[in-house]
Amino acid sequence: MARRVFVHIGAPKTGSTYVQNVLWNNVEPLQRAGILLPGKFSAHDEAMADLRELPWHATPAWSWDRLTAKAASWPGDVVITNEGLGAATSAQAARAVRSLQPAEVHIIVAARDLWRTFPSMWQQSIRARSVWSFDDFIAAVERGRFEDFWEHYTANRMLRRWGDLVPAENRHLITVPGPGAPRDTLWRRFAGVIGIPDGVCDLTVPMGVNTSLGAAEVEVLRRVNQALGDRYPHRAPYQRAVQRHLVDAVLKNRENQLRFGVGPERAEWVLDLAEEQIKDLDDYPCEVVGDLAELRPVDPEPQPTPSQVRHDQLLETAIETIIGMISHAEQLHGLVPEPRVSPIERFRRRAAGKVKRGIQKIRT
Repeated sequence: MARRVFVHIGAPKTGSTYVQNVLWNNVEPLQRAGILLPGKFSAHDEAMADLRELPWHATPAWSWDRLTAKAASWPGDVVITNEGLGAATSAQAARAVRSLQPAEVHIIVAARDLWRTFPSMWQQSIRARSVWSFDDFIAAVERGRFEDFWEHYTANRMLRRWGDLVPAENRHLITVPGPGAPRDTLWRRFAGVIGIPDGVCDLTVPMGVNTSLGAAEVEVLRRVNQALGDRYPHRAPYQRAVQRHLVDAVLKNRENQLRFGVGPERAEWVLDLAEEQIKDLDDYPCEVVGDLAELRPVDPEPQPTPSQVRHDQLLETAIETIIGMISHAEQLHGLVPEPRVSPIERFRRRAAGKVKRGIQKIRT
């Protein structure tokens, strides 16, 4: 039976890609230290979708029950990590915690300042096939018409749905360090909660796998999503085609120099929200790893929104993207070997060629 189970539930866009890269690249050293990551990365994603009853995987190999059974068979500590877990309903979270008991269940939630969260979350929605503009997204949040943002993407409500199910000492809130902090700060905070000693894990893993796109690039992608109509629906068809061949192969590899963010007209609103968020979390009984002050934007610099990108910039980006996809197609062609042809088939092709040439000679 597992001794302790640490369930890392998000929130999205809080450095979870980096943390998970470290974990999954150090599975064996972690096991030698008594810490199990059951299954593999896809197993946690499939189990999350099963728990939340999401039809994301056509033929999933892992259910939530299978993942928890694997966890229960381990005599030490277990880590389950998927940022989609934070969006579970109260009933789904309760089922998850019950299924992991009688092990000591710990809930880990990460929080990031809203000034950086808003543009990151909108971009993530576009990369998940949404089509709304950044201005419409912000306006929906501001006017209370997009409660899912607070429910699914912020630590405050996640903690109450999940944290209330375990004792206060088993609730852990990790704040994402601001720009300029040492690269491994977030990992060390995460490792400290679980009790992973220094030196167990090799930290030389890519940190920026989930690369952010620039304003022009994400606006091109948004317009592609609009033009797709019913083709390549989310999730698997879109990831297989658009995400793989457009986003990952081309858009992520551009310089993406034109950044975007919350416009100056909403800076004060975001700062007020940050203070409300900090107070709410300060009142909630849990272990804070880091500093709640890191959720307060420091001298936020207003940036243009994607809707303010000039048409010539969009056109140039679209043309360069097409060129990039041509190059990507050529690379794929070089990686795919020519199909092997049997001697009989070669003979048939040669014979068919001779017949064709003979017919053409007669006609001329």
